[in-house]
Amino acid sequence: MTTTSTGGPSGAVGQVSVLGLGDMGSAIAKAFVDRGYRTTVWNRTASKSAPLVDAGATAAATAAEAVAASPLVVVCLLDGKAVDEVLGYVDAAVAGKVLVNLTSGSPGQARANERWAGERGAEYLDGKIMGDPPYVGTPRIMFPFSGSRRAFDAHDSTLRELGSVTYHGEDAGLAAVEFMAQVAVGYELLIGYLHTLRLVQAEGVDVVEFTERIAGSVAAYPPLLTQMGKAVKNGYYPPDLGPLSVQAALMDDMIGHRESIGVEAVRMREVKELMDRRIADGHGGQGFSSLFELLARGR
Repeated sequence: MTTTSTGGPSGAVGQVSVLGLGDMGSAIAKAFVDRGYRTTVWNRTASKSAPLVDAGATAAATAAEAVAASPLVVVCLLDGKAVDEVLGYVDAAVAGKVLVNLTSGSPGQARANERWAGERGAEYLDGKIMGDPPYVGTPRIMFPFSGSRRAFDAHDSTLRELGSVTYHGEDAGLAAVEFMAQVAVGYELLIGYLHTLRLVQAEGVDVVEFTERIAGSVAAYPPLLTQMGKAVKNGYYPPDLGPLSVQAALMDDMIGHRESIGVEAVRMREVKELMDRRIADGHGGQGFSSLFELLARGR
């Protein structure tokens, strides 16, 4: 078999090792096995490798042995602490390998892992997983990657076996930035949605019927999000939802309504405080996107 400049296979079938066999790690390893890759697996609880061995994988006795078996090593563990522990097991064994870490973690952790790998003669890619184990191997799960461009180009086709792949740049922390930002938007949206369900239920409105209506409203938001992103980038804030001076008056009604029926209003109060500060600074004619200027710590 011929190899690329990073040691990866250039043929249709390659070799890959997977460290970590939780639900997601097992799904990743199974996707490689199902597609004909010579897959070596390792897990601290060795019994978790049994189903994958039955499917055609090879179980390594140690993490270092698993690393030695393949040019491409995929790490998928619970958290950054677990990654640090496992990297301690393999240490010099990573020399000449491409290390792909799919464990959740911060941009700072990704950059530290890249330094660790580079000091030991390995190339590093940081990846994040946006989806659930049953969707591994389908377009319904997304994998943002960042780090070594050479390593990504060499193993692009292999990584695409796992799902929808995007490359965000050579700064190893950028995949984590993308992941954490995407997840944050989801949490912000969903906690706001739950607050609203509490409000409409308190008023006797059927929450399922309301949800069907709000789903249609949310579908109209992408153009507004694009407009706001451009406003933040350019520092020019047109009245996207109307002038802040008008929006602030509505916020009083929003807060009063929630408090009158015993629904928590802290989020609405936070928005109103930001609006009031922006208006007091002489920006009452600008839009909601201008609140961005107040969101840095210390402002």
